[in-house]
Amino acid sequence: MEGIDRTALAPADAARVHESDEPETTPLTSTVDDAKRAAAFDAPSTAARSGHVLASATSDAARDAAARTRARELAAASARQGGVPASEPKPEHSRGVAAVFAGLLLAMFVSTLSETVTATALPTIVGDLGGVDHMQWVTTAYILASTVMMPIYGKLGDLFGRKYLFIIALSIFIVGSATCGLAPSMDGLIAGRAVEGLGGGGLIILAQATIADIIPPRQRGKYMGLMGSVFAVSTVVGPLLGGWFVQVTGWRWLFAFNIPLALLAIAAVAFFLTKPVRRDDRPPIDIGGMMAMAVSVSSLVLATAWGGTLFPWISPQIFALFALFFVAAVAFVLVERKAKEPIIPMLLFKNRNFVVCTVTGMFIMLGMMGTISYLPTYFQIVEGLAPEQAGLMTVPMMAGVLITAVGTGFLATKTGRYKWMPIASCAVTAVGFVLLSQLTVGTPLVVTGVFLFVLGFGIGLGQQILVLIVQNEFPHAIVGTATAANNFFRQIGSTLGASLVGALFTSRLTADLAAKLPHVDNINMNRITPDFVQHLDSGTRAIITSAYSDALVPIFLYVVPLLVVGFVLMLTLKEHPLATKVNHTGHPGDTV
Repeated sequence: MEGIDRTALAPADAARVHESDEPETTPLTSTVDDAKRAAAFDAPSTAARSGHVLASATSDAARDAAARTRARELAAASARQGGVPASEPKPEHSRGVAAVFAGLLLAMFVSTLSETVTATALPTIVGDLGGVDHMQWVTTAYILASTVMMPIYGKLGDLFGRKYLFIIALSIFIVGSATCGLAPSMDGLIAGRAVEGLGGGGLIILAQATIADIIPPRQRGKYMGLMGSVFAVSTVVGPLLGGWFVQVTGWRWLFAFNIPLALLAIAAVAFFLTKPVRRDDRPPIDIGGMMAMAVSVSSLVLATAWGGTLFPWISPQIFALFALFFVAAVAFVLVERKAKEPIIPMLLFKNRNFVVCTVTGMFIMLGMMGTISYLPTYFQIVEGLAPEQAGLMTVPMMAGVLITAVGTGFLATKTGRYKWMPIASCAVTAVGFVLLSQLTVGTPLVVTGVFLFVLGFGIGLGQQILVLIVQNEFPHAIVGTATAANNFFRQIGSTLGASLVGALFTSRLTADLAAKLPHVDNINMNRITPDFVQHLDSGTRAIITSAYSDALVPIFLYVVPLLVVGFVLMLTLKEHPLATKVNHTGHPGDTV
């Protein structure tokens, strides 16, 4: 927003903001910061000059002088390339920042809810539609489609603006939800979930990038914190809401429920987010990169989803999928190095903060999803809780996430300091996993809840701040691409976490039961359900619950070394000042 002080901007009063009639003159410090971050991403000739100057700078004064020169070059280059010159006023801002933000939260809510709401409803859905052998695909189809689409949405948003892309993603999500709700068979439901994923893959990415379009980094922390709270709420509400719909209205309303929320999000974006600034040129779309990435991601997701379930981990099918992943990943890197507008620019990985934030985010999500995936079943089998009670046991964890995600966002906005947050996140999260590794069959539920709260407290410390740090590292022209790349690797971490923990758990449980129940041959892991265990005689039930606990609980310690690595990496993080202005120079971003 031009001509206004954003430091006091808040969702409640942002709708009253008007654009100044005078063009904005970007403060020198903001211009210098933006120039430094943009140096590696401009036209080759300009980047070469900047790279030489910045590389030779050995003092703060020299770097500042070089950055000022760089800023002037950027403005001239932007004018030559058809961008919006810094001396011209930005596109008109509307009064709807609060309305747009509400729409973004709704979009994020339906996206994250769709990943958790089917968990408690799947047995009922399978009983209605049949196809128990394909039940896993209800989840896999969504994860696969959404993971592939994340970087694509991020790049297209940077190239063409996010408003219409957001509406398209929401529309695709609505079509997928309607298809699921009307599905006459399991195949139809799986197809609908894939369509949902094609749209859902863009909702979180575009929401986070749109906030970067309209809110400067210094003020963005509190908004990102509120976005993090949506994740916490939807993770808890999803299974509970799924159980309620199954019992009261029927499982098809799980998907119909998404439609009005998505329509409200479309209305907010359509009416309050203005049209993007048009680029004079027509940028090329990286089709080759998209195809190579789709093949590599699909191979990895399928290998981790099928390994240990449909096929043994040591089998020709799984080996072939991992080999295809490796070949496609190498091809993707080669294509991206030559592409004019790469989906994931390789230069992102030359930025230290991007690398450490992305790797640490992967490790945190790997541990988190491994925990969330198996703890509810643990509570049902080991503690004998009902499904609804097992779902409520995740509330302490998400309460911890909610408190720290929102709190760190507001602290970052108020103080401008953030380096300590992801460092503390790794440390506290590691403590949480160590505590969980001490669980036994007789551990009181209150104590378990405290352990989960500590884990959630640690996760929330870094969940959204890592995204903010990444966005603050790069020029606004590629902030969507950087955000999408960061979330893309987080999603990979989530997928690997659920799969690897599942593989380790299944292997340990099978071996333990074979040793403790030698008279039982060919133990079918699919039969060990909460209902099955509760109907066994007390002696056999005690053996199975003990084996289940012994198989799962020690795995939590396996995550700790990854978090220690993340802790060390975060110590190398450079705490750059959070910019106080959004610089739209040469960028087709959206405004309000």
